[in-house]
Amino acid sequence: MPSLDPATRQALEARLRFYRELGLTDFYRRPVAASEAAVADSAGVSAAAETIIEEPQAQSSFEENPSIPPRKPIFAPPPVSDVLEQDRAAGLRAIQDDIGDCTRCALHKGRNKLVFGDGDPNARLMFVGEGPGADEDAQGLPFVGRAGQLLNNMIGAMGLKREQVYIANVVKCRPPQNRTPEPEEANTCSPFLFRQIDVIRPEVIVALGATAATYLLGQRQPLAGLRGRVHSFRGTKLIVTYHPAFLLRDPRQKKEAWADLQIAMRELGLKAPSKSET
Repeated sequence: MPSLDPATRQALEARLRFYRELGLTDFYRRPVAASEAAVADSAGVSAAAETIIEEPQAQSSFEENPSIPPRKPIFAPPPVSDVLEQDRAAGLRAIQDDIGDCTRCALHKGRNKLVFGDGDPNARLMFVGEGPGADEDAQGLPFVGRAGQLLNNMIGAMGLKREQVYIANVVKCRPPQNRTPEPEEANTCSPFLFRQIDVIRPEVIVALGATAATYLLGQRQPLAGLRGRVHSFRGTKLIVTYHPAFLLRDPRQKKEAWADLQIAMRELGLKAPSKSET
């Protein structure tokens, strides 16, 4: 294996320190090459040099879910070299390889296919849902059922195509009968989602529904208290709206969801297409 140039080596060292600070070392289960081990062993930098982003506190009396660990300071992703920055697809493949044929939680027992994510690795906009349903479990792709069709329409209303965004879920295996993921399941799987976000580095994330909002923001709060404003998550702007499955059950809320998407569009500098363009 060729030796790394100093800039790339420094970027890799910073990236390894970043994941250590997040406590994600338990997820690195593939064999580590000797050259990678040498990089990891040489990464020794004072934690005081890291930039810390404090997450905004919830302004609500709604009781937090005690099974969700308290929010800790989140370390900002370190800068990476231009070479690494441009190869996000390879970064996502590395995460998928780390996940492998995952058996880390009980959800693997009933799955057909693991649903990693779908879309443009260089997307400016990322959508995060709760977990795969029956159609997603069968195809191995997120949001391909009825809720997915509605999400595609929502993306189109923003003037984008599905291929231009990235879509993922909090958990990557289908919960039985589409139930809400248990905290142990979500807390086991969500670090992989965080790594996807760190690789893609979207300008805006749209959290679809309460489960996505809970595990991205680290606190449980009614959607009414989270919608209508821009949150900060790992250096990215985060906007909360309804899950498309909920909108299928209550179409009256589509107007409210569109208002949320317009916030995302404003942050991205997008304008809705005219009727002649749709």
